Amino acid sequence: MPPGTDAKAAPAGGHRSTKKISVDEQEFPMLLKQYYDRLFPYHRFYRWLSYGKGDSDYFCNREFSFTLKDDVYIRYRSFASEEEMTADIKKMNPYKIDIGAVFTGKPKDHKKIKAAEFKPVEKELVFDIDMTDYDEIRPCCSGAAICMRCWPFMNCAIKVVDTALKEDFGFKHLLWVYSGRRGVHCWVCDQRARALTNDLRSAVAEYLSVVTGSDAATRKVNLRSPIHPSIERAINTSKDYFSKWILASADKGGLDILAYTEHQDKLLAVIGDEKFEAMMKESWKDDGQSSQERWDELVTELDKENKKQKGRGPLQMRKNEIMLQYTYPRLDVNVSKQLNHLLKSPFVVHPKTGRVCVPIDPDNFEDFNPFEVPTIGDLMNELDEYAGPNEGPDGRSVKNFEKTSLRSAIGHFDTFLSLLASENRVAQREARMEAEAGAAETGNW
Repeated sequence: MPPGTDAKAAPAGGHRSTKKISVDEQEFPMLLKQYYDRLFPYHRFYRWLSYGKGDSDYFCNREFSFTLKDDVYIRYRSFASEEEMTADIKKMNPYKIDIGAVFTGKPKDHKKIKAAEFKPVEKELVFDIDMTDYDEIRPCCSGAAICMRCWPFMNCAIKVVDTALKEDFGFKHLLWVYSGRRGVHCWVCDQRARALTNDLRSAVAEYLSVVTGSDAATRKVNLRSPIHPSIERAINTSKDYFSKWILASADKGGLDILAYTEHQDKLLAVIGDEKFEAMMKESWKDDGQSSQERWDELVTELDKENKKQKGRGPLQMRKNEIMLQYTYPRLDVNVSKQLNHLLKSPFVVHPKTGRVCVPIDPDNFEDFNPFEVPTIGDLMNELDEYAGPNEGPDGRSVKNFEKTSLRSAIGHFDTFLSLLASENRVAQREARMEAEAGAAETGNW
């Protein structure tokens, strides 16, 4: 596409707006009720959030919030059991369920507890990545609209954050979930992660915050030598995405970022050298080159400038800073920092799209397509039209979710729960051994 073209009018890979609701607004409450009655995975949900502590106050002290029709918001809901939770969700038919912290007392009784004694004590470490935070650098869509040309921002974010949390912090139990509209959430469920204080949560969030600065800032990545190993690793990831996607042509599913004058200007502004920027703009003017060719030329000129400065000039980090600014995850750090911050639950239905907030297969996240996520309308049709057997070869009844396209998402969730259960059993065994050792020392059996 020649320079000067309106970036938002990019033809190939056309964007699909998620602003328009995918189900009729009048029909949505009825479909939602059917979904909660027939498909919502209550037992798995309870199994996850009880962490094998069903006989304690752990689940009872967990806060939930409901957003009802017409944006009626209700906080501090809590449940004594799986059955109570199931009955309440079916009764209230919430448009949205948010999950909060485990408190020192039952959230539903918070008005009966002294404020100084009602405190959050534990919650998953969570991360929220939203496509709107990339609006300044995506030429295809903006706001609520997404397409398969810009979705790789989420793929890169998952890869970088997932790797850092596992390799740098040693976390194992990460649940990645599609937000139902234009982003992804990550739930870190290891016992160590759930026990983190606000200060430690903030430290992890800041560690993963590389793209910083106000909306007015042109350069939002500032590297220093020596580069931290985690940033080096992110740069290696960035190189691959930058070449194969950021610079790739639109007909190959890429952003073709240097095909548009507006985005040429934004990228060159990161360099912070007006003379250098002017030289590149003049060179690229009507040159007919591809984005990759223009990038190669820019890198060559940066290398020449750095060679003059013997690698100590102000531009030595610019190549890597640009690549990171265009690929590194843009986290909403405020979501991660506070124990009492609530986050939308997996498996709820987004009221604006009708799509289910499904877990993402961590081993195949690059194959995830948000437009293939089923809506509640799809799911109800699949259930109503199911013509297969109601009993498996082993005599087991075929579950409702197995009759629908929700089957694979629940399969990913089951794999996650199985691995998490192993840690829960180890933790319970260690706690029991510790209690027995203490009893032996004191003689208090």
